[in-house]
Amino acid sequence: MTAHVFAYGSLMWADIMARVCGSEFTSEPASLSDHTRRPVHGQDYPGLQPLPVGVVPGRLYRDVDAVALARLDVFEGDEYERIGVIVTLADGSTLSAQVYRFRAGFADRLLPGDWDAEAFGREGRARFVARYVGFDLIEPLA
Repeated sequence: MTAHVFAYGSLMWADIMARVCGSEFTSEPASLSDHTRRPVHGQDYPGLQPLPVGVVPGRLYRDVDAVALARLDVFEGDEYERIGVIVTLADGSTLSAQVYRFRAGFADRLLPGDWDAEAFGREGRARFVARYVGFDLIEPLA
């Protein structure tokens, strides 16, 4: 089993995605309508929430295998739920994908405003990678 995965935060960086998944996947720019991404209090990564007029830019990773999906499930943890969505590719076509959306029960951890991907790339990325030194130790739940 494989699935396409839409990433909108730290996993948009292919090297971080590869470390989490244990392998590399082909990716391309994509966007997700009817959602917004918000900063998470005390973290460098964002949380995704439904928003009827929102559009979230990100990357679509193609054909992510079951082992990598299981590793992503562990990495994302209890704050996120994996759901099916429809994303829009750069050419305007659409595709089914999986995305990790912030669970409503944790919404009080989300800050107002949009998460800044450029600031993450400049400042937060190094902190994020240093904080998650256990990438290589992620094992799927049995």
